[in-house]
Amino acid sequence: MLADVVDYLACPVCGDGLSLNGPAVRCPRGHGFDVARQGYVSLLTGSQAPGTADSPAMVAAREAFLGAGHFDPLAEAVAGACRTGARVVADAGAGTGHYLSRVLDRLPEAVGMALDVSKHATKRAARAHARLGAVVADVWRPLPVRDNTVDTLINVFAPRNGAEFARILKGDGELIVVTPTSRHLAPLVERLGLLSVDESKERRVAESLSDHFLETGRSTHEFEMALGHEAVEAVVGMGPSAWHTDKEVMRRKITELPETSNVVASFRMSIFQPHLRSSRVLDSHLRDTCY
Repeated sequence: MLADVVDYLACPVCGDGLSLNGPAVRCPRGHGFDVARQGYVSLLTGSQAPGTADSPAMVAAREAFLGAGHFDPLAEAVAGACRTGARVVADAGAGTGHYLSRVLDRLPEAVGMALDVSKHATKRAARAHARLGAVVADVWRPLPVRDNTVDTLINVFAPRNGAEFARILKGDGELIVVTPTSRHLAPLVERLGLLSVDESKERRVAESLSDHFLETGRSTHEFEMALGHEAVEAVVGMGPSAWHTDKEVMRRKITELPETSNVVASFRMSIFQPHLRSSRVLDSHLRDTCY
């Protein structure tokens, strides 16, 4: 619930702490944000359009596919990588809250912050777990989270903001990043003309975080899925290819596949630790000037 995490949130206008006050969260300076009836709060401000957000159709596809358990081995790997002593876990790009919910099941003393730019995804995340608070936020802007409050930050198939991730993590915190490998969703990528993963993605991920983090661990997780037409349509509809394909054309292509397709799920999981705290103090100072 939002009450579990509100003490760790920051006002997106002034940077002060927030508290839950009836149907809204407010800061001491009077900035207020209404809590939606589904239990989430939007801390997006200004007229600037947010980054690309999942549509209702993409969110529904994601919930159907993940709910069927197709990516359960990955969810278990992410949960297993989290430190047992973590009390505050955040998910940047949380989607429906599927992975964060699995982490919270593993850590009964922890609370979770689900951060996502899609209000449609955040609505679902708000009810994904009893100890999860859901917030609409854009990873490309200063995150509405207080400095040095998060023990573990997970980032699964989502954009990364190294400076903001370092700011909200504690000095001994950890960042867990999951990205697809070039083998992910073979042979569907070729047969359906889906977007492929760049061979240099691993290098680019490391470079994007290198100013603020040191990579301390890396592992590859690969397993085979037997997917029927409905599941294939869901996995296509929840990913980036959904933005670049005609739904009816894709549906016709899927009907031409065998009734069941053996599909590879392939991911790389990296563990990062923040650099020395002295560099993070500067990051926090620079962030304050953004408000």
